[in-house]
Amino acid sequence: MEFKNPQEELERFRSRLAVAGGFVLFCFTLLFIRFVWLQIVQHDYYQTRAEDNRISLVPITPNRGLILDRNGVVLARNYPAYTLEITPSKTRQLEQLIDGLAEIIEIQPKDRKRFRQLLEESRNFESLPIRTRLTDEEVAKFIAHRYRFPGVDIKARLFRQYPNGAFASHMLGYIGRVNDRDLEKIEAKELEANYRGTEHFGKTGLEQRYEFELHGSTGFEQVEVDAGGRAVRTLARTAPVAGSNLTLTVDAELQRIAEQAFGDRKGALVAIEPSTGGILALVAVPNYDPNLFVDGIDTQNWKELNESPDKPMVNRALNGAYPPGSTFKPFMALGALTIGKRRPEQAISDPGFFNFGGHHFRDDKKGGHGMVDMYKSIVHSCDTYYYMLANDMGIDNIAAFMGQLGLGSRTGVDIDGESEGVLPSQEWKRKRFKKPEQQKWYAGETISIGIGQGYNAYTPIQLAHATAILANNGVVFRPHLVKFITDTKTGERTLIEPKPTRTLGLKPEHIEVIKNAMVGVNKEGTGARAFAGAEYVSAGKTGTAQVYSLKGTEYKAGTVKKELRDHALFIAFAPADEPKIALAILVENGGFGAQAAAPIARQVLDYYLLGKRPKAPAQPDEAAVEEDDE
Repeated sequence: MEFKNPQEELERFRSRLAVAGGFVLFCFTLLFIRFVWLQIVQHDYYQTRAEDNRISLVPITPNRGLILDRNGVVLARNYPAYTLEITPSKTRQLEQLIDGLAEIIEIQPKDRKRFRQLLEESRNFESLPIRTRLTDEEVAKFIAHRYRFPGVDIKARLFRQYPNGAFASHMLGYIGRVNDRDLEKIEAKELEANYRGTEHFGKTGLEQRYEFELHGSTGFEQVEVDAGGRAVRTLARTAPVAGSNLTLTVDAELQRIAEQAFGDRKGALVAIEPSTGGILALVAVPNYDPNLFVDGIDTQNWKELNESPDKPMVNRALNGAYPPGSTFKPFMALGALTIGKRRPEQAISDPGFFNFGGHHFRDDKKGGHGMVDMYKSIVHSCDTYYYMLANDMGIDNIAAFMGQLGLGSRTGVDIDGESEGVLPSQEWKRKRFKKPEQQKWYAGETISIGIGQGYNAYTPIQLAHATAILANNGVVFRPHLVKFITDTKTGERTLIEPKPTRTLGLKPEHIEVIKNAMVGVNKEGTGARAFAGAEYVSAGKTGTAQVYSLKGTEYKAGTVKKELRDHALFIAFAPADEPKIALAILVENGGFGAQAAAPIARQVLDYYLLGKRPKAPAQPDEAAVEEDDE
């Protein structure tokens, strides 16, 4: 039998106890060190983290600025409405969730399609609307069943509204949900913080160009939340500042009358105040309803707009480039006077054609106009006069003078995406074509340039701008739509214009010759029928631009497909002695300028100068065909 030594057992126990005690002490030392590290060394850091977990910073989207016409008529505004929104990251079975929602709130197939599209474009932790503009009854129904739908909530949001629908849509533009391209613009301006919580961005028109002025300053709320992420109370609030309001140079009623004057025809009209450059009306028809884009346009509407043969999404006033036809002739005559190639009284004999290099350039009037001086060449639109003049001036002289009037270059109007048009010259052709044989400018190509055909292609706003420069005696203002910007916080107004950009070196006596001839157009020439009985003196010029080559045959509108018929054009300013308005009109495939475009100008000028309201759209003047054919 073996006996244990009590002393050894006691020593062994004490050793084990010392080791265990040392281990416990070591652990407590580590804990103490960690405690000191967390509570003293890292105190500020973890206190901030704790506050961040306790306090949520919620952005408050500002009211978007209003857009108003020159008389205070609201063209774009905001209104509050409830939306039903889903946060995809907080739900697992998305389709089943939507099916459940559809049992208590109407969700149409188009709502589902739009939601899927937004889901593809957005990050899955974002709150996305499945239904907008809920009624009070629908809100109440959802609240009663909210417990069934995690990740779904009702939110009050401000919606952009264009109260006049399609009216002036190409000018106003529209807003849509923020995409990657918009984020790049925001980052380039270093405005990421100011756009937190913002879901919409200007896409076209004034909404796009003045996005950062219209947006305003985002506000924030410091909200205390519990462990479940639910708001407990608001600790502090920084109010948002509404975006600035835009007051336009546009007269909304003039714009409405101009749009209605077109009826169901396609085309464009730009009216400018010559003394300031302020745009009074900017019409591009057909147009579209910008309200369709605010929530995200559905597939069906988008398809209809994109596939329509009338191309309602094209801003014809700024993006359509057309041959100017005979509206080019007053500028040709002014250029000839300026460089000394013609005198007003100098006349040519017009046999009804001009032969050059074996090619027969035909005048519209069979047998010709007889003896034609500069006045008669404009009043009766004599082609032969301008065939000869173009040959005498040469293409580069023509291009140099027309360039001063802004033809073939962007006007700088405050809407993005303006087309440049085509001002032909030898240099232009060398850059335009790749093959050497195509790059050479042939003298015969200059002839048709003189009557506004050939390579000539200008936008309606360029023609209106050139007409305004002529009406304003060579003083140039940049065409613009915004008159001033109003800061909604301070009420301070920032005037956008007017300041003349330059003054052309045109002689007053030369300008007077052209103006006098353009007055003659509306008194005794191609525009006389449209302006018969007018209570004011106006100056104008009709134009007809070929869409395709006649190849020596006679043009008969009735035998040509509608889309291949000539474009009708008209430029004008009034009153002739002190112009208050200058305009350019294009009616696509409208035929003769005197027939289709001049009657529209008459309605617009009658309203602007006399306050007369037309009872119906301007009707084509069939009897004006023969006169415009001269």
